[in-house]
Amino acid sequence: MIQRRRRRMVAVDKPRKILVCTACIIALVGLLTGYVRVFPSPRASNSSDPHKLPTQHEFNYQKLSAEKKWTEEVAPPHLSEQQSSPHLPKAPVSLHKFNGAGGNLDSEKLWKLPEARDFVPCIQPSSNYTTPDKTRGYLLVRTNGGLNQMRTGICDMVAVARIINATLVVPELDKRSFWRDTSNFSDIFDEDHFINALANDVKVVKKLPKELSSATKIVKHFKSMSSFKYYRDVIGSLWEEYRVIRAAKFDSRLTNNDLPSDIQKLRCRACYEALRFAPQIEAMGKVLVDRMRSYGHFIALHLRFEKDMLAYSGCTHGLSNAEAKELETIRDETANWKVKEIDATEQRYRGQCPLTPKEVGIFLNALGFPSETPIYIAAGEIYGGVTHMADLRSRYPLLMSKENLASVAELEPFTNHSSQMAALDYIVSVESDVFIPSYSGNMARAVEGHRRFLGHRKTISPDRRGLVHLFGQIEKGLLKEGSKLSNRIIEIHKNLQGSPRRRGGSVPGTKSMESTHSEEAFYTNPLPDCLCQRASQNVNTSIRESNRKVDRSMQKEQLKVL
Repeated sequence: MIQRRRRRMVAVDKPRKILVCTACIIALVGLLTGYVRVFPSPRASNSSDPHKLPTQHEFNYQKLSAEKKWTEEVAPPHLSEQQSSPHLPKAPVSLHKFNGAGGNLDSEKLWKLPEARDFVPCIQPSSNYTTPDKTRGYLLVRTNGGLNQMRTGICDMVAVARIINATLVVPELDKRSFWRDTSNFSDIFDEDHFINALANDVKVVKKLPKELSSATKIVKHFKSMSSFKYYRDVIGSLWEEYRVIRAAKFDSRLTNNDLPSDIQKLRCRACYEALRFAPQIEAMGKVLVDRMRSYGHFIALHLRFEKDMLAYSGCTHGLSNAEAKELETIRDETANWKVKEIDATEQRYRGQCPLTPKEVGIFLNALGFPSETPIYIAAGEIYGGVTHMADLRSRYPLLMSKENLASVAELEPFTNHSSQMAALDYIVSVESDVFIPSYSGNMARAVEGHRRFLGHRKTISPDRRGLVHLFGQIEKGLLKEGSKLSNRIIEIHKNLQGSPRRRGGSVPGTKSMESTHSEEAFYTNPLPDCLCQRASQNVNTSIRESNRKVDRSMQKEQLKVL
């Protein structure tokens, strides 16, 4: 009897043990196959790595040109059916992936796109727009400044060439400025695409014809922020005596407003379609974007705390006496920086200084971004390095950059060329979920405008003047970090997150050139010239209200600065 009972128990237990063992094996296999490697260590390189950028010899340019561009692959979903582009594939879930505040309502608000995104690019020329006729001469230009100053200047010279009916020679890039970058146009931009994309607008050639190399040229200083009439009548009249005009300077040479619609649309076609980065830069930029996306939603932080920026602006808050002295020496010894004597304290309280890394950390925390938020640092070498980054890193440990997202070998083709490295930062900044600049310099304005053009992607523009006063209260012990500070900062920035609005005009009461310079830059906000909204009464009402609020805010800030 007992033996029969034992045999029955063994008969029952045996299949149960088999089932348990089978379940364990399945679970073990699932764990092994579920492991995802995000990207290789920057110190190691593996030829089988799926993220590794091809070498110059391995790179197939024809294949790349047939693929979608990085700007097309992540087009926002609001675009019309005719203009929408597929999204990038969802990045694989990795062991390192974070999702803000755990996917709750507050987290969703942090990444939520601005309201009233019913805009699409409308940059096609009008019906009476003609292809370029026989041109009257050649326009030579040499860029000045960094990458984004060059970008906007190039696009403006495309428009000028159209106005004066000139053949544009591919611009020479600045090799003499602070950065000493030896890159040529074709090293940074896709030269052939630039020429072909503008074929119906402006004739562009790579070099001045040999027969004109010895021709008499006039070097002309184009007036700053000049009108259509100035170029058509004053500069255009030079063709009567010369066949070649060289522009001595070409940044900020064209006014922001009051230009023919077709000229404004041409500026946008030049900037957002024709002036594409070189294939190897676009490919590496896409690699960086994909690797950041593997972490989930991410911020691109344009942290303007490099040596050249601080020396130029005269901003020394948070620096040691030795560091402040070093920056003063750099400013004194840089010939083309006209302003030498700068009151650092006054500069800071006018909102003319970049936020320090520590202040950025306080700002992000007050906005509600959790400590596990992935942040891409779009910047050159941060002045003071680890010392000045310590507080920001303690708050947000997941700080990434091109240097630790890619291997040394991957970055090697770009490393000694500041403009090419800046182009990589530009790509990641445009494609980020949220873009935050610590200073409203050339790159910040260019990226903001590009993000507006692509669908008003979320761009939080810190009110530095307002923030500095709050930070000053914290330093004096009059205010503590917490809900009170957070509420004040959120309230200040509720209308500074990239919502659609018309480009800001000049400050009331200003005259002549002062009035022109107080305008919002064309490439910071290409609305209304290059963006059209779908008809909707609710959208129209929302936009008008947004315009009124932001215009009032901008006018107050501009008057304070003036």
